[in-house]
Amino acid sequence: MNETLKRTISGAVYIALLLTSILFSTESFIIFFGIFLIITIYEFSNLVKLNKIFSISFGSLLYSAIVLVGHYNKQTTAFLNDLFKSDFDLITNIQELNMVLLAVTLVIAIKCILFLFYDSVQEISISSKYLYLLGYITLPFIFIVKISFGTNAYNPKIIIGLFVLIWTNDTFAYLVGKSIGKHKLFERVSPKKTIEGFLGGVVFAVLAGFLISKFYIQPNPAFSNKSILIWTIIAIIVSVFGTIGDLIESKFKRIAGVKDSGSIMPGHGGILDRLDSVIFVAPIIFLFYQILYYVS
Repeated sequence: MNETLKRTISGAVYIALLLTSILFSTESFIIFFGIFLIITIYEFSNLVKLNKIFSISFGSLLYSAIVLVGHYNKQTTAFLNDLFKSDFDLITNIQELNMVLLAVTLVIAIKCILFLFYDSVQEISISSKYLYLLGYITLPFIFIVKISFGTNAYNPKIIIGLFVLIWTNDTFAYLVGKSIGKHKLFERVSPKKTIEGFLGGVVFAVLAGFLISKFYIQPNPAFSNKSILIWTIIAIIVSVFGTIGDLIESKFKRIAGVKDSGSIMPGHGGILDRLDSVIFVAPIIFLFYQILYYVS
């Protein structure tokens, strides 16, 4: 099987599974991304040489606990009380919990950006590896779940819209860069990325954001202009921070001396290779939602 056909088939399977899990139900989406998290932690642990059993156990338990407490509080409380024949209450201030998780994630995201720009960093300390496991890998998956709920109930259109923007940005950054790209964006980490490609990705992502807000999200007429502005800003966030996320993963791979984070997707690499943009973008989108909520 030639490489192009292999990439096409594995990419189509990936997109089909992703969309099916998002559209089928809230639970299928949460479980599917929980599985993605486990695979991503495995790949990341390989890259930075962390204990896989501990890392996967830590990440999956944290993901499960926060999702259950945050979105299935009553059911989780009832189950635990029935299991242990007790009468305790798991009521949690979700807003405060979200702010703490967001603050931790953003601090580690800043550390990731500094890691990207410091050329002298060619080895990663054990403490930094576990910080990255927490804030670069695990917590962003939790925020992927959180942003899919928007301001109220689970809304698959939000998360599908986010992936469409990422795919659009990636595709057109590649096409524009390959066609007219001359000026390197960050050559020492990713030699193929160009400034022209980056700008092309931004332009087409903004166009996709406009189309999503107009024809897919379909807000009520009174909210239409605001929806276009919101999705335009989200498209710019996705383009900028998605590119940074991609570069950060490239830096991890460069230090590890590998081309891909894994081989689970023939022709595409690993799950971390496919999700490096969205996991870096998700906490920023969640922050944007919080700002919208407080100023509206």
